[in-house]
Amino acid sequence: MIARGSQLYGPFLDAGLQLALEIVFDFRMPLASNTRFGPYEIVSFIGAGGMGEVYRARDTRLDREVAIKVLSERLASDPWSLARFQTEAKSIAALSHPNILSIYDAELEHPPLFLVTELLEGETLSRLIERSPLPWRRAVVIAIALADGLAAAHAARVVHRDLKPETSS
Repeated sequence: MIARGSQLYGPFLDAGLQLALEIVFDFRMPLASNTRFGPYEIVSFIGAGGMGEVYRARDTRLDREVAIKVLSERLASDPWSLARFQTEAKSIAALSHPNILSIYDAELEHPPLFLVTELLEGETLSRLIERSPLPWRRAVVIAIALADGLAAAHAARVVHRDLKPETSS
């Protein structure tokens, strides 16, 4: 139930509110733990971005932790967004560099559409900077690693247009 002020909204209104959020904001409740995508079992929600949601998952075939980026249903039905998602998968797959995320698998034809990548753990650059200013030497090391990865991508004719310090989605 949703509590708003002193009123409680029951299951019927909860469903209506959920539907309205999905239509207006493309908002979905994160997938439940143990949801399966073939051999991939969802463990937990990591975050959401403009294209969809990212989850921690377990690859049951290889017994390893992975990340799964699920394209939102709304975007999966949009030809331009679908083409962009497919291009993203192919672009990542064409790259092999220590500073670039590795892609392991993808479902690009039958919904739900998703990418399976290595799971990167650690603190985002935004959080690192929020905690305290970066010493200049540490900032230079990070900038060099970023530039090295971008140079490798550009050498493969891939241009990353969505660099941001707060998320990886």
